[in-house]
Amino acid sequence: MSRRRFLFTNLLLAASTASMVGCASPGAFSSLLDSSPTSSFDVSLIDAPESAVSESTVSGAAPSTAADSGTAAAAETEPNSDVAQVVFDDFGYASDGNVTYPETMVQVAIPFDNATEPSTSATYATGQSAMTLADFEALALGNNPTIQGLVATTQKAAGFRTQVGLRANPTVGYQGMQLADDGTDQHTVYISQTLITADKLELNRRVQNEALRAQLFQLEAQKYRIATDIRVKFYDALAAQRRIKLIRDFQSVADKGLELAELRKEALEGSQLDVVQAKVQKNEIDLSLQQAEIRYAAAWRELVALAGTPHMQPISLQGELPQTESSLDWSDVATTMVASSPEYQAAQTRISQARANIQRQCVQPIPNLDFQLAAGHDNATDSGMINVQVGAPIPVFNRNQGNIAAARAELVRACQDALRIENAIKARLAAVSRDYDSSLAAVSKYSNDILPNAADGLKLAETAYKAGETSFVQVLVARRTYYDTNLQFIASQAQLAQARARVDGYVLSGALDAMVDNSGDDALRGLTFSQQ
Repeated sequence: MSRRRFLFTNLLLAASTASMVGCASPGAFSSLLDSSPTSSFDVSLIDAPESAVSESTVSGAAPSTAADSGTAAAAETEPNSDVAQVVFDDFGYASDGNVTYPETMVQVAIPFDNATEPSTSATYATGQSAMTLADFEALALGNNPTIQGLVATTQKAAGFRTQVGLRANPTVGYQGMQLADDGTDQHTVYISQTLITADKLELNRRVQNEALRAQLFQLEAQKYRIATDIRVKFYDALAAQRRIKLIRDFQSVADKGLELAELRKEALEGSQLDVVQAKVQKNEIDLSLQQAEIRYAAAWRELVALAGTPHMQPISLQGELPQTESSLDWSDVATTMVASSPEYQAAQTRISQARANIQRQCVQPIPNLDFQLAAGHDNATDSGMINVQVGAPIPVFNRNQGNIAAARAELVRACQDALRIENAIKARLAAVSRDYDSSLAAVSKYSNDILPNAADGLKLAETAYKAGETSFVQVLVARRTYYDTNLQFIASQAQLAQARARVDGYVLSGALDAMVDNSGDDALRGLTFSQQ
């Protein structure tokens, strides 16, 4: 017997034995809450990345967070053209369709009856019956185009860093003089070289090295953006899946309540008002189920789009919504977050780049030396000859004053941009703290007070109605109150999980936003050799 049929049978049995009004007993209906897993969230913040980022971080590895340490490992998922056929009878999806999965060809038949215990007949990839948060994080880090795009920008920055530090190529040539005067012609072969002074090439490398470090921090920040967006949308979809299960369970109770209300009316023990009220409640539950399914479908489409697999068909989600969390000292969180945020560290690196550029521009007026050495033969004297030539431009009119002023202005701009990012982080954190604290209070209140009281109210209403002390309408109100409080509890759990995810992700978001390309260029090399 399937789990769904078993649950439905138990609800009918509870409704029949508890009373003749069609109300399930609180114990039978509250088993839905008992199946909700407890949270395993950690309240500590993310470990701050090292201040000096090595080029090895361009690997696309998943960022580790306090809430989900060790998940989303750095593993690229290669797309595969193998096809899976998926059947979704319960949600009304097409009975068959082609879906591109990352790995093997599978045949899937998925009933969405159980959010926490997916059907064993469902298979995804390497035998999985459901997809977890870690699965989606791995998919996103392997398929999100912004990761590879930012890897490319770091490679650009590394290329520019190499280019701006290269020395000038020597010039080799031939020179003939007095060729029209027979017997007095001179022939020389020369080599010339520009000698760079004031360590300009090394200063070029320092400027571009800071641009490379900034891009590495941008790459690290993008990993957190992707992980945060995936987690937020995963909890949204998981909550929608839980709501569908809850509504379906209550729908069975409402259907049985309507049936028994009609039987009591026929037996002259009830009224037409009881039947009408039961129908209204059933219609409301049917509408809620339809809306929950629409919301789940939309959340799924957004989730797989963020993961870089927009054509993947729905599959059961496996995860936990938090039952509780620890309160946070938001002043300490803000201080720690600003100091260790890769977004803020990228801004600080751009300040270092601006300072290095000022130092570089200030030595530009020091002239380079153009050295030439020539050797040849003078036919007039029948003897050899050696010529040496050294020259340098005189910085009389162009002392690089414009570039120096621009570099100083860029330092001011970079400092203000870092201040802007710091304030933006604190502002985003303030909004998240509101959601976190309010949802934490709601989850605690629902768990400790509201849900137990709603269950007691439903039980008392049933008992009073059996004793003839209240009307059937009161029973319907108590039942709907119990149902609504369970829905609100799931919503509060989802909001708490999403707020926690945002805190762990340095309040970064925008997994599919335009990529930031501050890789620079090789203009410093041209400036080094122009001297004009």
